[in-house]
Amino acid sequence: FVDRFRAQATKARQAQSRIKALERMAPIAAVTEERSAPIRFPEPEKKLASPIIRLEGVEAGYSADTPILRRLDLRIDQDDRIGLLGSNGNGKSTFAKLIANRLEFVSGETVKAQQLKVAMFAQHQLDDLRPEETPVDHVRPLMQGAAESRVRARVAQMGLDTSRMDTKAKDLSGGEKARLLLGLVSFDGPNLLILDEPTNHLDIDSRDALMMALNDYSGAVIIISHDRHLIEATVDRLWLVRDGSVQPYDGDIEDYRSEVLTGKRPAAKAEKVETVPQKPAAERRKDAAERRRELEPLKKQIRDAENQMARLQKQIADLDSELARPELYEKDPGKAARLAQDRSNAEKRLTGIEEEWLSMSDRYEKAVA
Repeated sequence: FVDRFRAQATKARQAQSRIKALERMAPIAAVTEERSAPIRFPEPEKKLASPIIRLEGVEAGYSADTPILRRLDLRIDQDDRIGLLGSNGNGKSTFAKLIANRLEFVSGETVKAQQLKVAMFAQHQLDDLRPEETPVDHVRPLMQGAAESRVRARVAQMGLDTSRMDTKAKDLSGGEKARLLLGLVSFDGPNLLILDEPTNHLDIDSRDALMMALNDYSGAVIIISHDRHLIEATVDRLWLVRDGSVQPYDGDIEDYRSEVLTGKRPAAKAEKVETVPQKPAAERRKDAAERRRELEPLKKQIRDAENQMARLQKQIADLDSELARPELYEKDPGKAARLAQDRSNAEKRLTGIEEEWLSMSDRYEKAVA
């Protein structure tokens, strides 16, 4: 399929999608249960007054002589949903570490609400999981004295199915490890959740589960991600990290993409805002969630088609192996003919399902574009 369509302009995008689908099919047994499991972040134990964090003239970096970020004058409120934009190396992760108390500021003043709890997820933390321990083993020390049923219920809230709770961390899929880590870092109900590239190891269903969990979570959120759909579905404000500063960005994701490609900053949008009022952030998130629910049947049809294609491809490969035996044609030519016919039929069915998959994938991509 990929070889047939990769070079055709009208099919190139679907061919690339098919490559990604094939990559998902390889570990299909490991992630089947993961797809249907929701994620739930614990709610903050206490509602704090805003701002929960205020920065005044703050400079931060790994050395007092060479600060990476300068003149930070910002505030974060309890209900903020902030997406951090900026090129790699400009200081997004440095800012996240500063807010998460993993990096001391060099100068200026930082004021934080009393009893503030901040949790941070970053990809490198996946290496901190104990490879020989199961998800239940990771959670049990955090719930000392709790009944085993309560421990397992808490693991389930992290989006891990019962069939995977007793699997060693080293044998979990990348998405399952990410779910476990997300659950561990947010275990105590933080007021502020910072996520640094949280979707890197997640399949499409796990990304949707994360989006829904973030939209249900009542605390503040700061997200660093190249996943445009995650940003658009979960944040209300954009901050741009550039030239050693962090500033509110007066534009949307499309404006930023255009700016990166052309090098030109977006024009002021005052006139546009006056003529086309923007929906409230909560309503935009609700619309995005409704759109995902409407697309769920189509996503299931796409997954079913992918599973059928995987089975047919295996059937064809098995038939090819059988038909490659020279002795088959000498000992049982009738069986050889039947197997050849079976292969032809399987090839026809595969072609038909591929065409259906193409059509459904195109509809889905247009719907989420």
